[in-house]
Amino acid sequence: MPPINEIIVFIAVLAGAGAIAGFLAGLFGIGGGAILVPVLYEAFRWFDTPDSVRTHLAIGTSLAVIVPTSLSSFRAHYKRKAPDMDLLKSWLLPVPLGVAAASVIAAGTSGEILRSIFALLAAAMGLKLIFSKDATSVGDRLPRNPAKAMVGFVIGLLSALMGVGGGILNNTFMTMFGRPVHQAIATSSGVGVLISLPGVIGFIWAGWGAEGLPAFSTGYVNWLAVALTIPMTMLAAPQGARIAHGLDRKQLSLALGVFMIIVASRFTWSLFAG
Repeated sequence: MPPINEIIVFIAVLAGAGAIAGFLAGLFGIGGGAILVPVLYEAFRWFDTPDSVRTHLAIGTSLAVIVPTSLSSFRAHYKRKAPDMDLLKSWLLPVPLGVAAASVIAAGTSGEILRSIFALLAAAMGLKLIFSKDATSVGDRLPRNPAKAMVGFVIGLLSALMGVGGGILNNTFMTMFGRPVHQAIATSSGVGVLISLPGVIGFIWAGWGAEGLPAFSTGYVNWLAVALTIPMTMLAAPQGARIAHGLDRKQLSLALGVFMIIVASRFTWSLFAG
């Protein structure tokens, strides 16, 4: 058991991360996993969690936190009738199927590979946020099936492998096809629900019986970290959603992009540092 001062820091860090993640969930339509995964990865180090399961545990726990965060954010956006419900209904199967595929991959993948995937995708997302002013338009309407279903599957797959809610990927997809950015953000909160709910089940299954998991873990989900983080995300998500409808987010997008690059660099460094 870590010293009491380290436990206090652990609680404070997770509470702060939860507030930031919840605010970003509402503001950008993301689940906050980009914030939570690296914080959880470092936090579990204090509890002597083996490197072989630490990345998996950070991703699975992040997905568990995203469940209420996404629900709260989606509820706030839905009250404004902002999400594209037709798109969400069409993705009720493809997105969870992508998440299920990610769970199978995670079950047989090392922590190093998962960190590599996270670092690569985080760097790509960060560069996109920093250098892309607007998404390049490729059409004025969303593609039809099977292309639309395939996009949903890929968003579910990549997002679950990162422990994120899919907001950045879905925002890019929708705005590329002429959808207003505020509608894309609102819809992304619903995509987060489609990713996080099956993601929790999948990562519990993937980590069932794994060795070295800290106390209060079920598979690759640590419920102590979930309990410490969720209250702050629930409080902050509606505030982010409210501000999203009237705020110029360019500077915040830049800040999030820089953060993603830093996280990608940190995870890349950990691959070589051991």
